[in-house]
Amino acid sequence: MKFTCEVDIKKTKALVAELFSDPENLQYCQEGFKSKTLISGEEGKKDAKSRMVYEKLELIETIIYNKLPDEFLGLYEHKYTTNTMKVNFIALNDNETRYISEIEYTKLKGFFINVIAKLFPGMFKKQVLKWMIMFKDFAESK
Repeated sequence: MKFTCEVDIKKTKALVAELFSDPENLQYCQEGFKSKTLISGEEGKKDAKSRMVYEKLELIETIIYNKLPDEFLGLYEHKYTTNTMKVNFIALNDNETRYISEIEYTKLKGFFINVIAKLFPGMFKKQVLKWMIMFKDFAESK
């Protein structure tokens, strides 16, 4: 399953990318976020692994590449899902940035998650878009 979401943010590309790359900001733009802990590698760099803890789930993030302020690609592994997230920031003008997130689920493990993916595939996209809008609101408040 693969989908793309995008939002336009009324801030510079440099600021948007800076806010996106700071793990301290996750608490403001991902509901249920509790912590991000570096497991190995160098924070924000290729091959860095981090444990991300939310109220209802835990994931391992592996950075495939980080070419911010332009592009970021991460791998996210959960006990029931594996997905990649490719993010692009495109300057629309001096003070507006398009935030594009391309998500591809490569593994869905278990009966329940497969049923949800088949019956309600829009649920996954809706959640990503919700967090992107939360990030937009957060960024625009800066």
